[in-house]
Amino acid sequence: MIDVLILVPARDDPRPEDSWRPQFERLAAPLRARGLTVEAQPWTEAFDKGRARLVTPSLAWGYHGREAEWFGVLDRLERDGVRVANPVSVLRWNSTKTYLLELAERGAPVVPTHAHDKLTPEAIAAAFDAFGVEELVVKPQVSAGARDTVRIKRHGALDGCPGGPALIQPFLPAVGEEGELSLFYFDGHFSHAVAKVAVEGDFRVQPRFGGRVSEIAPEPEALRAAEMVLSAAPSDLTYARVDLIRGLDHTPRLMELEAIEPDLFLEHAHDHGAAFAAAVMRAIG
Repeated sequence: MIDVLILVPARDDPRPEDSWRPQFERLAAPLRARGLTVEAQPWTEAFDKGRARLVTPSLAWGYHGREAEWFGVLDRLERDGVRVANPVSVLRWNSTKTYLLELAERGAPVVPTHAHDKLTPEAIAAAFDAFGVEELVVKPQVSAGARDTVRIKRHGALDGCPGGPALIQPFLPAVGEEGELSLFYFDGHFSHAVAKVAVEGDFRVQPRFGGRVSEIAPEPEALRAAEMVLSAAPSDLTYARVDLIRGLDHTPRLMELEAIEPDLFLEHAHDHGAAFAAAVMRAIG
């Protein structure tokens, strides 16, 4: 039996192995340094529940494009009693971005968000008025990596908007200024942080869209906001990435709580991932 099985993209995923393999090695290195055995397996493939002491979906890229299949995998993991980091119930909850509304109801500082089963011009017009802005960001309720996320202006065309369940949020100018702040937590303890800034004229901070990433020491107000988010989450998390951005009120607001397959940017961790490895070891039990 191996110690940790990391779920990676499906074999038929269009991205080549060399796109995810470096991240796999960054995750595996601190685990192996603690004496753990680590292997990779496509998240779409069935496996013997006795194969690994712990399964983590840290690189289960593409799940958002295969929604029914993904939820089926989670159901099987739960049915078979597989030990998973993070808990299956949290993975299921975190898969649909309406979790943002739940966190807001529990007192977390979240970017104002409207959720709709289907977008209509009336819903978009209402969001412009409610948020008091001239630009909105619209994204699918199940999405990752800014997939099918669009920015629209008041009275502008709605081309490219998601056809299914979607979220509407105000466009926040900070995305191209100080950018988005990602704080990383292992077993609820802060580890490190990076700033991600979109290129001029864009709103997507991911490196594949040209976003710039740099290590940063978060201000106390950002740490307080992240801790409020984690306190509102439904379970303790082995690993989590809290993505914050400065809102229209100039306070840190939650963009995303990533508990499935976030890039943990361990290359920016001062301990080189030791805290991550310790949290995984505790999850193994």
